[in-house]
Amino acid sequence: MFNNLFPNVKIEDMITATNETLYMTIISVAGTFILGLILGLLLYLSGPGGIWKNKALNWVTAAVVNVFRAIPFIILILLLFPFTDFLMGTIRGPKAALPALIIGGAPFYARLVEIALKEVDKGVLEAAKSMGAKYSTIIFKVLLPESMPALVSGITVTAIALIGYTAVAGVIGAGGLGDFAYFYGFQRSDFDVVLFCTILIVIIVFIFQFIGDFISRKLDKR
Repeated sequence: MFNNLFPNVKIEDMITATNETLYMTIISVAGTFILGLILGLLLYLSGPGGIWKNKALNWVTAAVVNVFRAIPFIILILLLFPFTDFLMGTIRGPKAALPALIIGGAPFYARLVEIALKEVDKGVLEAAKSMGAKYSTIIFKVLLPESMPALVSGITVTAIALIGYTAVAGVIGAGGLGDFAYFYGFQRSDFDVVLFCTILIVIIVFIFQFIGDFISRKLDKR
């Protein structure tokens, strides 16, 4: 039955493409989480009412975030070719997609981090300040723990966006399911390959969503 539905699908090739997609997604999610968290903290802490209130720093950070959020991902990949080649030594393959994925995803996640931090109870922050807590204590013992469920939900949403980005990156030779669907499915008019790649991507999205929701619920019950 499988061969009748997907006559042009080779399981070995699909496993390789799926592994490449998972590699790009997992590494880029980790990088996006770190860079996005830093940018989001800067936006929040340097903004109005923040403990580092600094208009210049807030403006620069917001400008960087807004500019990179505004650039379509396919164009961002092309713009970053020289940087990617310098950093990775190549502009093709899963590794070459990582800089664009992280730089494209981090600004999006930074805004979600900023929103999550703004939802932290101001009373808790004031209590920490009145007790003479240091900035590092406020950040790592109050802000981040209190906003962790929202931060996890945010990175889950971002991870799903990054899965879509990996498919786009595949069109220009980054590998993964997007690459396979385009070069071995669409260009050869083997639409069963395109359909099977789509099914696999949807399954990956559901897995990431389930994991993210599970972790978020666990943190929210603490």
